Amino acid sequence: MTPAIAALIVAAGRGLRAGAEASKQYRQLGGAPVLCRTLAPFLADDRIGTVLVVIGAGDGVRYDEAIGHLPEATRGQLTRPIDGGETRQDSVRAGLEALAATGFDGCVLVHDAARPFVSPALIERALAASTEHVAAIPALAVTDTVKRVDAAGRIEETLPREQLVFVQTPQAFAFQPLLAAHRDAHAAAAGGFTDDSAIMEWAGHWVATFAGDAMNLKLTYPGDFELAEQRLARPLVTRTGTGYDVHAFSDGDHVWLGGVRIPHSRGVTAHSDGDVALHALTDAVLGALADGDIGSHFPPSDPQWRGASSDRFLAFAADRVRQRGGRIDHLDLTVICEGPKVGPHREAIRARIAEIAGLRLDQVGAKATTSERLGFTGRGEGLAALATATIRLPEPE
Repeated sequence: MTPAIAALIVAAGRGLRAGAEASKQYRQLGGAPVLCRTLAPFLADDRIGTVLVVIGAGDGVRYDEAIGHLPEATRGQLTRPIDGGETRQDSVRAGLEALAATGFDGCVLVHDAARPFVSPALIERALAASTEHVAAIPALAVTDTVKRVDAAGRIEETLPREQLVFVQTPQAFAFQPLLAAHRDAHAAAAGGFTDDSAIMEWAGHWVATFAGDAMNLKLTYPGDFELAEQRLARPLVTRTGTGYDVHAFSDGDHVWLGGVRIPHSRGVTAHSDGDVALHALTDAVLGALADGDIGSHFPPSDPQWRGASSDRFLAFAADRVRQRGGRIDHLDLTVICEGPKVGPHREAIRARIAEIAGLRLDQVGAKATTSERLGFTGRGEGLAALATATIRLPEPE
């Protein structure tokens, strides 16, 4: 049985070194709060069942405003945040205790909110390491010469850099050992730990490393934000994808189109809710990303998607665009059927698609047509949808 996986995002710090009045996790970066950029890849990974954010006391309003930039379906995947403590160590312990109170037991990824460029590939490596080790952390080789100095700044020693690494997050841990280590450190009044692997070392656990990511920048100083903005400002290239879906009619009294429940004399045969519009749009976005299709991410053979609401699929695809530093410019949909009549529901469908994908209403087009009584749609055997997605992605470095 696959163990449960949780992501604990530490966002309780004030980030004074970043040089702004607002805590760095709530500052805008490329038009979106840092926290939203950090959360997106964790929320998009369907293996991570729980995403919990630890926030600063009194930051509830700012948190709610920040996650308001995420699509509605994505926001619904978040566990309500909890307040942290005076130190990062206190905040992580508070998050672990909150998970323990729900009966959680499995693997936990602990990640700093100030690292908004965490990639799906790095999360993948963290999850892989968690299956083999009680504690594992991402590490980068030190390429500069490192020296130890005294209080006056004089060189005392040149350190062998082949034995040194830079450490990042997300760090992966077996939940119960990490919780026990935090509790023991708190009981012993042992503090000053700058990351959770140090607490595990203190508790006597062996900590493994896996390959980090040089692009996984931590925002600490004002210059870091300047570099991050420059990175996001790379020239964008336009990509277009198309999607198509079809479902046969069956017994029922409604169909789902574009996230809107429409009364009808028939239902559809489908593994999920059978929303051909959202399925076609999801494939269009994934096609523009060259990132597989709806079946590769949400296979019909997996029972967890039986009867699933299709808004989750489109929200997932939209989040994949944001993870890559891109944006969706336009979604266009055509529904093909003899019935039900789509026209009376057109604006509701456009509004719902915009809400799911985090777009303005003018970025969504929706149309319907018949097939002049020809083919399976013309015979009233089912309905189909065609979709086009236009996105922009940063040029590869």
